[in-house]
Amino acid sequence: MKSANLNKMTPYFFIAPAGVVLALGLLYPIAYMVYASFLDWNPSQLIGEADWVGFKNYSNLWVDEAFKESMWVTLKFAFIVVSIEIVIGLGLALLLDRNIRGISALRTIFILPMMIAPIVVGLMWRYMYHPSVGIFNRTLKDLGFESIPWLSDSTWSLVSIIIADVWQWTPFIFILCLAALQSLPRSTLEAARIDGANAWQQALYIKIPLMMPVLIVTLLLRLIDAFKVLEVILVMTNGGPGLSTEIMALRISRTASEFRELGAAAAMSNYLLMMLLLLTISMFLYNKFVEQRRQKMLALAEGG
Repeated sequence: MKSANLNKMTPYFFIAPAGVVLALGLLYPIAYMVYASFLDWNPSQLIGEADWVGFKNYSNLWVDEAFKESMWVTLKFAFIVVSIEIVIGLGLALLLDRNIRGISALRTIFILPMMIAPIVVGLMWRYMYHPSVGIFNRTLKDLGFESIPWLSDSTWSLVSIIIADVWQWTPFIFILCLAALQSLPRSTLEAARIDGANAWQQALYIKIPLMMPVLIVTLLLRLIDAFKVLEVILVMTNGGPGLSTEIMALRISRTASEFRELGAAAAMSNYLLMMLLLLTISMFLYNKFVEQRRQKMLALAEGG
């Protein structure tokens, strides 16, 4: 009997070290951040010396126009860039899902942007957007058009960072979508071809529905990353002009380092964490629903 109980406990003994590392490396910092958000804390104090203010930091943020603006900019930026990247990445994957000479070289070329450090990406695009010597305005002038205030106008500055993000991260969507397409059951696609489905019909009614679980996970990963982007925007615009490109990550950094309000910065971080948790839970629930539909579709196809 004791031997049987010991056998049941054996897996837990093996995962215990990983559990301890997870608790120390993940749960403790989150708990520390949550605790700090209830304090009026600045860098000149030890955390134990800070005054307890309860939910004051959280309530103050809802009357802070700068925080609300940064939240709106974050939502707008994240959903625009991810929507564009999904459309372009999926379109490229559908286009290149065939036997093409040199496809391996093409894949390597496509993923190069996402391999570049974010600071370098920000500097590179900042120089290309330069009002006088940047390649974009020089090209516009050569063609007889007026130059564009890429980084000095509130509207164009947001467009500029969106273009840079799409350039860097569309390859991520493309690679995952292409891998999902190439893993689809060939029997289902062959059955669709025999039934007379053309390329568009196969893509809309067979390929995309079957690869939806992968698309949802890919979408979730990119949304989470887009909500947290910092370096490229910091280098390109530093949140300006005004607050037009100041996302929540940049507002949190400024609140902690420039304004020296660590408690308020922790509260902002928790708001961002809660937004991402709600988004993640919603996407996983939808993914479960889609996966059930996918299994039914495959069963019907195989049965037919």
